[in-house]
Amino acid sequence: MFAVLIALTVHEFAHAKSAQLAGDDTAERMGRVTLNPLAHLDPIGTLMIIMSSLSGFGIGWGKPVPVNKLKLRHPRWDDVKVSLWGPLSNLTLGITCGLIIRFFPLATGAYSDLLITGVLVNLGLAIFNLIPISPLDGSHIMSGLLPAEQAVVYERFMFRYGQLILLGMIFMAPGVIGVIIAGPTLAILKLLFIGAK
Repeated sequence: MFAVLIALTVHEFAHAKSAQLAGDDTAERMGRVTLNPLAHLDPIGTLMIIMSSLSGFGIGWGKPVPVNKLKLRHPRWDDVKVSLWGPLSNLTLGITCGLIIRFFPLATGAYSDLLITGVLVNLGLAIFNLIPISPLDGSHIMSGLLPAEQAVVYERFMFRYGQLILLGMIFMAPGVIGVIIAGPTLAILKLLFIGAK
């Protein structure tokens, strides 16, 4: 549970900070540019973390960071960067935990389980959020990379059906999401613990 809270906090802070740097002070005015977990906890998402942690695996979500595109200096491109920084922060944190395990195994001691969980949770969260289905970060990134006309069609479709598709995948076809996350996660783990040898 602790590793999940850290991962979610870092993820939402990265969104808030990158939006602030891009000219949007919305998150800043709401007190979201902070590493205090209390500022980023979503009531239902937090409950999910607690309940699922009791079964041995914590999963949940943080409070989405509000972004006003009209305040961004370069709305389309900055929205891509703000969305990308969430997964990138988790990827960075996960790789950092992995490097600590690899190069300082004797120093980790009692923290080894937390670090291992940190690797898996952060890599999983990063890859999951890159799936281009609304409301995940990947949908904003995809929209920004598409030509303007296609982006409008894509956004309309995702606005109507994105959440239904995502919920359907989570509850009806969890194995699909598992496969999507497992491939890149295993590739990164091999680079961290095998490729460097």
